Amino acid sequence: MKLNMQALDDSALTHIANYFRALSEPNRLRILNSLRDGKKNVSQITQLTGCGQANVSKHLALLHEAGLVLREAQGTASYYSIADQATFSLCDVVCGNVAKIVERQHLSASALRAQLSPPDSR
Repeated sequence: MKLNMQALDDSALTHIANYFRALSEPNRLRILNSLRDGKKNVSQITQLTGCGQANVSKHLALLHEAGLVLREAQGTASYYSIADQATFSLCDVVCGNVAKIVERQHLSASALRAQLSPPDSR
């Protein structure tokens, strides 16, 4: 089922805002990136991201609650995996858009600097 944002009520928009809020923290994005190639436990994610174990656990709980990651118990360890590969597609689209915005800002700043700098005295 494909919906567009115009068809959504306030409750649905709140759910979408919560989804994006879960993606709005750099460490959570690092954690998601660490899961691109398959499921991992907290220790593996901690090693790959450079974040502390308590921090990783806290972020994983939030990502799980938001439905972005799945948790599977195996013995005494929990393994996490991405809930939907489309999350990576969404993040890749956003990265491309952010790169375009940064480039436009850079070009605008360069043009402004050129206008404000005194002409060369050669």
